[in-house]
Amino acid sequence: MPEETTWVDREGADRAWPGSSLRSLLGKRTADVLAKAGLVTAGDLLGWYPRDYLEARLSTARLREGEHLVVVAEVLKAVVAPVRSNPRKKLLRATVTDGTTEIDLTFFSHWGPAKDLTPGTLAVFSGRAGTFNGRWQLSHPDYQVIQDSVRHQQILPVYRSVDRLTSWQIGTAMGIVLDAVGELEDPVPDELVRRHGLCDRTTAVRLIHQPRAWGDLTTARARLRYDEALVLQTALVQRRLTAARDEGTARPGRSGGLLDAFDAALPFPLTEGQRVVGEELAHDLASPVPMHRLLQGDVGSGKTVVALRAMLQVVDSGGQAALLAPTEVLAAQHERSVRAIMGPLAEGGLLGGADEATRVVLLTGSMSADARRRALSEAASGQAGIVIGTHALIQEHVQLADLGLVVVDEQHRFGVEQRDALRAKASRPPHVLVMTATPIPRSVAMTVFGDMETAILRELPAGRSPIRTHVVRQGSGTWMARMWQVVAEAVAAGRQAYVVCGRIGDSDSPSGEETEDGFVEAPPEGVGGAAGAEDDLGARGHEGADARAGARRPDAVSLLQAYDLLVHATPQLEGVRLGLLHGRLAGDDKDAVMRRFAAGEIDVLVATTVIEVGVDVPNATVMVVLDADRFGISQLHQLRGRVGRGEHAGTCFLASTVEPTGADGDVPVAWQRLQAVAGTTDGFVLAEHDLELRGEGDVLGASQSGRRRRIRMLRLADPRDVELIAEARDDAQDLLRDDVGLAAHPRLAAWLADTLDDESAAYLERG
Repeated sequence: MPEETTWVDREGADRAWPGSSLRSLLGKRTADVLAKAGLVTAGDLLGWYPRDYLEARLSTARLREGEHLVVVAEVLKAVVAPVRSNPRKKLLRATVTDGTTEIDLTFFSHWGPAKDLTPGTLAVFSGRAGTFNGRWQLSHPDYQVIQDSVRHQQILPVYRSVDRLTSWQIGTAMGIVLDAVGELEDPVPDELVRRHGLCDRTTAVRLIHQPRAWGDLTTARARLRYDEALVLQTALVQRRLTAARDEGTARPGRSGGLLDAFDAALPFPLTEGQRVVGEELAHDLASPVPMHRLLQGDVGSGKTVVALRAMLQVVDSGGQAALLAPTEVLAAQHERSVRAIMGPLAEGGLLGGADEATRVVLLTGSMSADARRRALSEAASGQAGIVIGTHALIQEHVQLADLGLVVVDEQHRFGVEQRDALRAKASRPPHVLVMTATPIPRSVAMTVFGDMETAILRELPAGRSPIRTHVVRQGSGTWMARMWQVVAEAVAAGRQAYVVCGRIGDSDSPSGEETEDGFVEAPPEGVGGAAGAEDDLGARGHEGADARAGARRPDAVSLLQAYDLLVHATPQLEGVRLGLLHGRLAGDDKDAVMRRFAAGEIDVLVATTVIEVGVDVPNATVMVVLDADRFGISQLHQLRGRVGRGEHAGTCFLASTVEPTGADGDVPVAWQRLQAVAGTTDGFVLAEHDLELRGEGDVLGASQSGRRRRIRMLRLADPRDVELIAEARDDAQDLLRDDVGLAAHPRLAAWLADTLDDESAAYLERG
């Protein structure tokens, strides 16, 4: 419990301020425990909002037997008695009341409960309710004693516990800090508070921690939600306005150049979406203000062609374009695709090259010394107008003659330092185009990418075939046999298939795919980015719920196990040519496997998620994902997009050991996700569904402790919050239009700087 202490504020009065140390307010013992959660100052603790609330007199009148009961009740009596069958053992029998009903409790281990649950004690009890002789009873329930300091409250806040501090102890500490701080400075201009009909900041913070009625929470949340929206949008608008002041180089292109020749040679017409987005990019590139755009489109929507046309416009303007890809497989795929679609236009200065051609070079970490030397020379001399590479592109010794455009594929795979290192290779700020194949809901795009103009491709090019998706019971021999039979039939018809596993071998972690640089990349996080640590909402975060329920999940089938199964225990695939692909292979070996698969020399490719994005083999028509419940919605959607890319329809099997109904009768979230993917091929619909199921995570990241969340009230799946974010953006634009540094609003500027520390600002940059 907090020790008795005194506090002094900046002016020396007996009043604290949000920056006051918790050690001075609560004492060393309590403060040291809170510091483990990143809670160091009074302001930190005041931002540790309750995760739930309990009513002090919760009626059990409507309770049904077998349901889980959480009740605030007072102990009427407690008696330790011997067990009839074994008098040497003792148990505690207690009776509590919630004000309407008496409930009998039985504790088979009596030592702790007998000490804690004396008559008159108020506590929260939770357990599965039953009845005996017409009375409600709980057997060995969980409980938490409520301290006298908060028992007068009719609505009790429930906090996430911190190490040895319980929710109620945190509540007591919160009360001390609230009394110490008193009135809080309000960083939001009075005009905005009045316009939106909000309460002041002090009232909001007090009511969120010490509500007197349920309506108080509505009042508090309205203000705190707006605060979070405003600080986000102010930061993003400020970044956009600051970036607009940078002087870059206009890249308007030229008539009759490389881009015109490319358009004339295209074997297919651009979709309306590709044409419109292309015009927007062309307009941005022609301006000296550096472009900063997000290009998002569903699987197969033709983003690469749009990006390539932008790169060719820059080359026509005398500059170079660099495309940064997260893996060697994807970088090599991009290089092959660009060369194939450009034809002679990619063979500048070579025999057979077109007169107006440029060169396209690939730069990865595992290239041979000679190939690397040639690529570096062509990039530095400017002979190569388009340079495609992985993290090897950003190494210090890599030089570019005149970098005019940076295209970043799958932005979430790169850190700020990596992207900035590439931008720094330009003498003046280059234009930047960020591509993502993961459709993003409008609310998330506004919040995370609000400092970027957004372009969306929804229309799919002509010729894309439909994909049927089926959820398969992985534990059923009949279902699995039929699935492998479908794979065999596709191979017999001259087509190909993928089998995807989440991990490589028996001892490796399923957390991601290893790159040529030796680190493990996290799988895509869907719409939420990296989620708050307390919610465990990453791409595979659904496993957290199973773990909390105490379920022991079987290990996922590894790549090597699956390969062995297909070779030795799957008669349907006898004689089928199999290949293996994963991130630990050497770069040349990965490239060789993909080339053989693309050439039809491999029938079934057993792979990890290294094939998730960018891989384009039109003859592949069947996708099998083993242990599909361990993947996120967006990841499954991306994997499914590897098939159906040619004239033949695609089929995707999502094999899972998850049962449709859990032990409690509810439908597991993992099963809901699989059904959602099977129910639609619209990535934007799936992104919205993913947001509803998983939440948005923490769009500002976490502090180094990994526990503090900067965004707690906004719920991006809530349409009301989407509207609120839009309103906050308008407000931020009004405030910053003629005052980018917020000189007229110093309290808002200070609050923004405090809320968006360097780490959070970097997280925003990363998107």
